[in-house]
Formats: sequence, C-alpha cells, structure tokens
Amino acid sequence: MSGDAAEALRVSDFDFHLPEGLIAQQPPVERGTSRMLTLDRKSGALADRMFADLPELLEPGDLLVLNDSRVIPARLYAERATAHGKQPATGLIEVLLTAPDVDGNWRTLVRPGRKVRVGDWLDFADAVGEVVLRAEVIGRGEFGERLLRFDAVADFFAAVERIGHIPLPPYIHRADDAPDRERYQTVYARERGSVAAPTAGLHFTAQTLEAIAARGVEIARITLHVGLGTFAPLRVERVAEIRLHSERYTLSAETADALNRARGEGRRVVAVGTTVVRTLEHCAQLAAGAPLEAHSGETAIFIAPGHRFALVDALVTNFHLPQSSLLMLVSAFAGREPVLAAYRHAVEREYRFFSYGDCMFLA
Repeated sequence: MSGDAAEALRVSDFDFHLPEGLIAQQPPVERGTSRMLTLDRKSGALADRMFADLPELLEPGDLLVLNDSRVIPARLYAERATAHGKQPATGLIEVLLTAPDVDGNWRTLVRPGRKVRVGDWLDFADAVGEVVLRAEVIGRGEFGERLLRFDAVADFFAAVERIGHIPLPPYIHRADDAPDRERYQTVYARERGSVAAPTAGLHFTAQTLEAIAARGVEIARITLHVGLGTFAPLRVERVAEIRLHSERYTLSAETADALNRARGEGRRVVAVGTTVVRTLEHCAQLAAGAPLEAHSGETAIFIAPGHRFALVDALVTNFHLPQSSLLMLVSAFAGREPVLAAYRHAVEREYRFFSYGDCMFLA
C-alpha cells in the first residue's frame, strides 16, 4: 500500500462482524489444542490447521522469537483511607496497575475514578482484612490514570501476588479464577511486569517447544511488558492520528546476536505475537541498518499498512478486536484485504476469538 493510501485509512476500515458467541470465555481444556488458520502472504491462500501442526510449518534454520514477560495479578481492590486510618466506607475501588515509572511509583487505572483524588490514601487488604499494601495518590495522567506511591514493603511483587487478581480482558465476562493464574500465562514466562498476556504464546507447551527445537529451529526471547495500550480503545477516526502508550522492553545481547546472525544468513525470523513484532521492528528502526545491540527502553511504535518490515518474516498471532491497532499491525504484515478475508473465514468456520481463542500463522 502506498504512503498516500495508508494516510487515507480510517479506523472503521478495519471493522468486521463478530458474533458474541465466538469470543472465548475460557481457555481450551488442554493447552496447545487450539485451531490455527494459516495465511500464505504471497497467494492469499487459507488453510484450516491445528496449532499442533506449527512445528512442521517451520523450517530448519528459522529463528523463533518469544516474549518472556510474565503477567502479574495487577487488578487490586482498595478502600479509601487517611494517612492514619480508614475513611467512612465508600465501597471498594478497583485499581489496575499498568506500569511503574522511573521512581518506582505506579501508573494505574482506577474505577470509579470520581472517588479517587490526588492526596487520597488507599488501603489494599487481604481476604481477612489485613492491610497488605498502602498507597498515596500523587498525580493524575492521561486517560484518567492515577499515579500511586506505595509505602515500602519487603517484597512488593509478593504482596501483589497475595492480594491481586489476574487482569482478564474486558471481553471475558467473568471474574478470574484459580486456573487463570496458570492458563493466562505462557509456559516460558519469566520477567514480571505485564498486565495482559502476550496471548499468541498461550498455545505453546514444553513439548511444542521441544519439537520446534528438534526440527532445527533456533529459539530466542525478548521481553516486552504489556501495558495500558492493551486496554485503551482507539479514540480517533483516522489511522494516521493513532498514538499508542509506551511499553517497556529489553533486547538481550544473546537475542540481538541471534537476530543479526539470522538476518545475515538469510534465515526467517518468526515472531510469536504482536508484542514481539513491535519490539523487533522498533529495535530495527533504532539500529537504522546497523547491527542490533543489547539495550532496554520503551516503545510506542504503531504499525499499520504502509510499514516496511525490517526483521519479521512470519507471525504467529491470535485473532484481534475489530478496529484495533493489533488488527492494523497484522494487516500491515499480510495486507488489509487478505487479513479481513481470513477473519471472515474464521467467523464462518467458528474459530474462537481473542485471548483464550484460536490463532493464525502468517508466512
């Protein structure tokens, strides 16, 4: 697509009809048993497969890149308090941790926001009423965010694990339960920090990864912590006006070397998920043609039709929301019309959609 054509795109150009009943509310009974729709980018051909077929679709020498970020139970519940004790009851306040700042304070979404003002104190208690965390609201941000400064505790993440809830996406119309602690997490999750799962990775099992390695595929990892952008709806009409929230990432020396070697030897780079795509393409932009180097940083890269991919040759991804930035990314990779045709096919064949749903392989 030409630059002018991409500039003319509207968010509504990425809409599709999705029956409510196709939105997966639970993970499959067994991890790795999902269906997989393949799309050949050259011919536009579609094929109905199973995720278990992925190893045979990869080629010896491919470099498979995973996002090893770990989801934290980032949905917390608090009561308003003063610095010295509780205020009169106002009902529980839902607090969603989204990302820490450089000072260790946390950007959050709160609901109902009208009850939470700068200067307020919030108490976070466990099931028996013992206050585990306490925070002061020290600022406001864009999109109704609140900035919280937590009192020091011995292990902040251990406290969050104790009282927090898995932040299931809003299209899953149920409360989180005990199995979500394991199923809304990839088997290779390691670095704590995401408030939503990199969902393309949810299909992988240890056995799948072993089969992929046995085929002669190299496996590397990046870390991108999924943040507020996952939850924020697009509030503009034109694609060119979209701006995303920044998210923290790390590219290790080992992965940078693996990517440089794969690129130099003409081997395919296969991204598992849009988070990997965004991280790799951001790093490629920073490198500007030079070899990649290890570093950490933040990215707010937005990929839409017209983007020229520098690193990614194939993609494993789940099905995405209508009119979403992630659907635009996939459309940039394989073409808007072929992708929307694939989505229509998926609806007709009753694939399961979104986080706990089925997946696609585009190559």
